[in-house]
Amino acid sequence: MSAADNIIPVAIIGGGPVGIAAGAELKKKGIDSLIIEKGSVTESIRRYPKRMKFFSTAENIEIAGVPFATGNVKADRNEAMQYYRKVAAYFKLDFALRTEVTQIEKKGDLFHAATKDGRGFRAEKVIIATGYFTKPRMLDIPGENLPHVHHYYDEPYAHSFGKVVIVGAGNSGVEAALELYRHDVDVTLTARGDDIKSTAKYWLVPDLKNRIKEGKIKLITGAVPRAIDENGVHLTFRDGTTKVLPADAVYLLTGYLPDADFLKRCGLKPDPKSLIVPHNPKTFETDISGMYLCGTVMAGVHTEKVFIENGREHAEVIAAHIAERSAAARQVKTD
Repeated sequence: MSAADNIIPVAIIGGGPVGIAAGAELKKKGIDSLIIEKGSVTESIRRYPKRMKFFSTAENIEIAGVPFATGNVKADRNEAMQYYRKVAAYFKLDFALRTEVTQIEKKGDLFHAATKDGRGFRAEKVIIATGYFTKPRMLDIPGENLPHVHHYYDEPYAHSFGKVVIVGAGNSGVEAALELYRHDVDVTLTARGDDIKSTAKYWLVPDLKNRIKEGKIKLITGAVPRAIDENGVHLTFRDGTTKVLPADAVYLLTGYLPDADFLKRCGLKPDPKSLIVPHNPKTFETDISGMYLCGTVMAGVHTEKVFIENGREHAEVIAAHIAERSAAARQVKTD
């Protein structure tokens, strides 16, 4: 760090696996950074279901060349949090945790990051690695913010012997439905399409299908939620008919999106429909020189296209580009 004037060489916004990967790759090249995270280290993984296993094998979610040692082929949530924390400690990365960046503005050659606590930071370069998990995809229907409606699933125990309706038949919905069923919950899974989504973890699909055949989990297809109230979830079907599903709790597991409003407050211009920010696909630098996108945040609404396994590659490319520019700048000064 430039202690004399408190200027950070690189500010990384987001302390998830990809943000940590970026910090580690920069450190390997002798460049310091500060990872600014509005929650805890790997906050998104901390909010995953407590017994979740990753879709990818452990070696595919390794970062910075540090082996992910596990006795299983696929790591679980707890193993991942421990691994990424250890990588951060190994590279002696600096963090500003529970610090929310609200806006970034480039003034001259420096970026000025405003924070919710009023502290603020100045940096020579910025890497935005905020992912998407903190912003649920809202349905814009009445009742979706009621106390018994949830946008994140963690564990089943609060719902045992009750009725739960899950809206969304993707991977999160399938995983939650199976775990709830196994903890004495009356579960109904609803889907807009004719079946569960193809993105569901392949090893979970036969389990779910068999439970549906047995009548232990109910699947309602072709259903569009129109409202939620104390009576339950109000559905409309393609033929115009309606139905109310009684529910003690409702999980809207319909996906998540990058925070487009935050990106705009950083001077970026995400596409109104795709939410993709213009950037150089070779370096991941945006139209604002010195500001980079890293990880899922660059995928816009297509969050299924970027994962840890390819987001970590962004970190390597960005670190190399920043190091190359730094070397060129030093050469100019020498000449």
